[in-house]
Amino acid sequence: MAILSTGPIENNPVSGVRPTQQVTIRLVSRAEVDSVTVSIQGYVLSTTRTLYVSEVISIAPNEAVTRTYFADLAAFEFVFGTDVEGVEEVGISVWGKQASGQLVDAHRVVEHEKTVNDI
Repeated sequence: MAILSTGPIENNPVSGVRPTQQVTIRLVSRAEVDSVTVSIQGYVLSTTRTLYVSEVISIAPNEAVTRTYFADLAAFEFVFGTDVEGVEEVGISVWGKQASGQLVDAHRVVEHEKTVNDI
């Protein structure tokens, strides 16, 4: 199984408001024949790491899927799992957004910035 992680993302308040209130995750299948299964786990980071998002998504060939999750937290991390054969066949991006939907550039993670581990 391949594990991809955003790593810890700090979301400290600026003038009393956290920059990111929600996270949008975009998954794109590059597979031409088979579907790809991706697990998404979101963690609240404080003195402990607590799971708050757990979802498994099956993505059809050449399909794009978007998920939006709560992220008005001091710190968070998202971890994605897929089978080794599928890791090159799925593109994943993570975007922090303000309550208004405005993107938070500091809280965006695109494909080449994720940590990849094969287990």
